[in-house]
Amino acid sequence: MREDFRSGGEAARKLAQGVPLRDAVEVTSPRAWLDLDAGTRCWLGRELLPTREEVEGRRGRFAALSRRNSDLGEGRLALALCHRDGRVREAALRPAMAYPDLLPLVAVRAADWAEPVRERARALLREALDMGAALALAPLILLVGRRDRGTFAAALLAEVLRGAPPDRLAPLLIDPDRAVRRFAYRLVVEERLLSPAELARAAARDGDAVVQNLCADAALAAAVPEESYDGVLEPLLTARNPRARSAGVTALRRARRPERAVEFLGDRSALVRACARYVVRQYGTDPLPLHRAWCSAPDDPALRPGAVIGLAECGERADAELLWPLLTHPAPPVRARAVAALRLLDVSDVRRLRPLLDDPAPGVVRETTTALLPSAGRLPADWLMERLAAGRARHTRVAAFRLLYACGGVVRLRAAVAVLDDPDDKLRAWAGQSVQGWFPSADVRLGDPEVGELLDRGRHLFSDYVLRQRKRLAGLGG
Repeated sequence: MREDFRSGGEAARKLAQGVPLRDAVEVTSPRAWLDLDAGTRCWLGRELLPTREEVEGRRGRFAALSRRNSDLGEGRLALALCHRDGRVREAALRPAMAYPDLLPLVAVRAADWAEPVRERARALLREALDMGAALALAPLILLVGRRDRGTFAAALLAEVLRGAPPDRLAPLLIDPDRAVRRFAYRLVVEERLLSPAELARAAARDGDAVVQNLCADAALAAAVPEESYDGVLEPLLTARNPRARSAGVTALRRARRPERAVEFLGDRSALVRACARYVVRQYGTDPLPLHRAWCSAPDDPALRPGAVIGLAECGERADAELLWPLLTHPAPPVRARAVAALRLLDVSDVRRLRPLLDDPAPGVVRETTTALLPSAGRLPADWLMERLAAGRARHTRVAAFRLLYACGGVVRLRAAVAVLDDPDDKLRAWAGQSVQGWFPSADVRLGDPEVGELLDRGRHLFSDYVLRQRKRLAGLGG
């Protein structure tokens, strides 16, 4: 029995006990129906399930149940639709059509592994799926559509919804499930239900990359520069997500507005910066002198971080001389981008970068750590060990541990044991895994008593047998 379906099994038990369907199952959740389907088979004994005779013998009675008893009929039919026996599932399909709340299970059965069940469910679903039902069932149908036999219901859904007015599809366009939004936007793009400006706003607003690309491409393809390009470009250029901005920036070439692309050379996104460089170069402007001019004023508080990293993206190693002064810039993002730019130019000076490990900004310390990792062995181990103290900022402790870990050998073990009692859960867990995974490397002196002491301090992480083995490997005799 799979633990995943425990919630579905509990819902099935409630239905078997006579609990009304809406009280037992979260009917608005697509996942709840799939859990009920699987949970019924995994967690409910056969003695609690309807028999085939019960379903077939009461078919007419089920359809004629009064409102007072309808929940009870729904519950038993729901269990029958999820039965292990395909003949029971098939027999329950027709009477289930009397209960709109059971239509989700009919949609599930349309992807059933048993062909007779599947074919009958598909025929009934085609009869029942009108516009209202399609909108309500879309999330479930698309979830089931990921299964091997789930394409029928998804195709039927598209057939029913094709041609629907945009206001009817609006709930699907803002559904939390990105698969539902992708389906809905593909539909409105195919049917041309939204204007280019509306598509541009959707690309700027939606958080899913697929929707962003789909809507941005469709908006730009449908836009006529003389008539509606402004209404399309502005939402894209001011979007928070970089994919929409990059589409807008690239479109500036077609709109013959390279001067507008210059301001995106310093964008926070590498993708947008690359698109901006492409556009300005198409019109004969070299972006490198612009970046050099921006980075030549290290005291300028208006200097954009994207302009700094952009210098490295289109510059050369000699441009590092413009970047070193930026390591003391008052804005942490500029300092962080300056370190990243130096690393991108393959320019590293351990002596000049080392002080930034004590920077109060976590982003600066992260970039500095990444830049120094290849040279970790050249940093004083004792100096790094001091930065593991509990009184240091978390980002400083993490950076010191990363660098000490990269040193390997006894240095790695010493650092890991030092933070076994760190107040941060993640760092403490990482240290524990490091101690457990430590083996003496070629540079570890056999019989080193410090190794034995360190392993003893972490003995709670090993069984006695493993600890003895590890000591033997270190030449300590167990």
